[in-house]
Amino acid sequence: FCVALGLCFWQNHLLLDIASGPLPDAHKELLTFGVTEPFTTTLTVAAYGAIVLSLPVVLYQLYAYVLPAFSETERRVALPIMLMAPLLFLAGVAFAYFIVMPAAVNFLLNFNDSQFNVQLRARDYYGFFALTMLAGGIVFQVPMAILAVTRLGIVSVDQLRANRRYAYLLIAMLAAALPGVDPVTMLIEMVPLLALYELSILLA
Repeated sequence: FCVALGLCFWQNHLLLDIASGPLPDAHKELLTFGVTEPFTTTLTVAAYGAIVLSLPVVLYQLYAYVLPAFSETERRVALPIMLMAPLLFLAGVAFAYFIVMPAAVNFLLNFNDSQFNVQLRARDYYGFFALTMLAGGIVFQVPMAILAVTRLGIVSVDQLRANRRYAYLLIAMLAAALPGVDPVTMLIEMVPLLALYELSILLA
């Protein structure tokens, strides 16, 4: 992690450019307040990058620790799920970056902008960016959660099909609770959640 942190701190301008990608051109230069905030904000963004960069190594170590305890049958079931989880997380992060963030930023920055002098503070924006990316990755783990509860016998596939309308209501509530609490972002986030729920039923 320390090596990844040093590498990300050295290449921090690249991370900052990537994170500011969804921003409109008028807001590319973010504000900082105080003497130490440019340094602390840069360090925070580097830490986010280091976590992402070191995640494959952490997952490999975790899998290498857990897998020997499984039987051959359990391993054949667990290994595809373990491999699918990080891929789904990356898909969720990509969806949040390319679809959710631009829509959320454009809506929120232009909302009632005639009444406000809209400026962005670097620390607040990067925190919002990281939270949105994390939420996108976690939300895309829905198939894993549904597979787990069906395998454990907590719910059946027939129950999932029969209670679709309640699941859709919960998905709408979840989308409303995610970062970017505007109607446009909520609808955008609902689409993959509904698709993932139906995919989860098929997989189960």
